Amino acid sequence: MRVSVIVPLYNKAPFIKRCLDSIAAQSFRDFEAIVVDDGSTDGGGAIAAAYPDARFRTIRQANAGPGAARNCGIAEARGESIAALDADDAWLPEYLDSSVRLLDAHGPAVASVTSVYVEYPRGRSWAPIWKARGVREGVQKVTPQTPPVILLHMLACMTPCTTVARASVVRRWGGFREDGCRYAEDAMLWLKVLLNETVSFQLEPLVHVHRDASGLSGNLSGPHPLEPFLADPEEVERLCPPELRPLLRQFYAIRASKTAAVWGYWGEWREARQIFQRFVSARDWRLPFFAAGLAGSTPVARLIGRACRLAKAVGSRE
Repeated sequence: MRVSVIVPLYNKAPFIKRCLDSIAAQSFRDFEAIVVDDGSTDGGGAIAAAYPDARFRTIRQANAGPGAARNCGIAEARGESIAALDADDAWLPEYLDSSVRLLDAHGPAVASVTSVYVEYPRGRSWAPIWKARGVREGVQKVTPQTPPVILLHMLACMTPCTTVARASVVRRWGGFREDGCRYAEDAMLWLKVLLNETVSFQLEPLVHVHRDASGLSGNLSGPHPLEPFLADPEEVERLCPPELRPLLRQFYAIRASKTAAVWGYWGEWREARQIFQRFVSARDWRLPFFAAGLAGSTPVARLIGRACRLAKAVGSRE
């Protein structure tokens, strides 16, 4: 078995058939598909269980979040590689074929292949965006000379729905974050992979991501929770090669600065100050988001954020 496809499912009954149809339509045929019904209450699990394809099977568990659902599927997976697809998204027919061909061409030294996506309902391809942000096509290995902002963008480009990874690599680095985590549960895994493995990017949009289906990482009326790698930075630090630890420290400083800026905008300036002071120092003043994070760590940020949200609300009514 070459590929195990993992689909975490939680209350996505209107979209699950579209997802499964896109998997069944893959030109690459040597795969199994494991749907993990994560305690759905809308009948989506029954739709998945009744899907008329012998390569598909459904596992049901009590609701535990997307990371736990993916890990449940990985524990049952028999494939050499793991590919995950969220229940409200879809692949183009050549996605698996293109990814597996690249893994075979690169050989076992390359841990994963990441494509890019088209975002709906806007129909916007992210290929030119990642190119502009410095994510390069082909085989990549993070080194001490890698700019921290490039590491940031490489991590952001890697998502479960766009990445096919060798099963041994996913298991080696612990799979997806659980502990009830429901935001950025994949980021710690991919950060470990980037720091320790060689990866490949193909900047061809082979995935359709549907923001209108209200995924957990969609638009919120407030700040996102803290990313797992900032909530528990020691786990990644412990597994980071010593020569890359200065790079990892700068990476944390950038992410903490951005998080502080966003939290301050939403009025949580005290929490922003804590995260900023934990990860950022004066020597980081040249890094992206430093000034915004510093501003977000003050009471003034709450007033600025409130004024901006009010202006945005007024503009939307005009």
